[in-house]
Amino acid sequence: MRVVLAEDLFLLRDGLVRLLEAHDFEIAAAVETGPELSRALAELEPDVAVVDVRLPPTLTDEGLQCALEARRNRPGLPVLVLSQHVEQLYARELLADGSGGVGYLLKDRVFDAEQFVDAVRRVAAGGTAMDPQVIQQLLSRRAAADQPLERLTPREREVLELMAQGRTNAAIAGKLVVTERAVAKHTANIFAKLSLEVSDDDNRRVLAVLAYLDHGR
Repeated sequence: MRVVLAEDLFLLRDGLVRLLEAHDFEIAAAVETGPELSRALAELEPDVAVVDVRLPPTLTDEGLQCALEARRNRPGLPVLVLSQHVEQLYARELLADGSGGVGYLLKDRVFDAEQFVDAVRRVAAGGTAMDPQVIQQLLSRRAAADQPLERLTPREREVLELMAQGRTNAAIAGKLVVTERAVAKHTANIFAKLSLEVSDDDNRRVLAVLAYLDHGR
């Protein structure tokens, strides 16, 4: 699996390269600036991009904007964004087109090797990997202005948060120590209360839920 990595801090970039290579990823390019990232994504066509939000020369949101431009040129390009802090605007922009694998992790998660590698693989496969803190903020923000979300029971909100992180029904059942049948029931209730169409496609389902939480219908 070929990866383009963009991170301006040398030690972190080098550490991520070593970590990914140790888990059988091929590093197609490891770059430190926005222009380098744009060229690498256009010329190398990686299986997944792992991108720091803030890259030189602007050190604002250059990494994110380069990734979004690459997704416009190559719809569905899997992108995992790394950020120092929760920025809801970045999460919204990344999820806006609703296609392909997407992920948004805080950099603290990088130090959990298993969790980080799992997130890269999930996004590369077309799935979703959203940081729990991002999900919490989206849920809280949406709940303040949206009546349907307030109809969810505490257990349904727990299931929704775990769904939004990209977990399967089996993984949710294990996390909450309940049966998969119970999770399926909660899921059906969530979609009914949020007026979202039920789908067997787990990734589409997660993206639909996230889109609803952030934008509404």
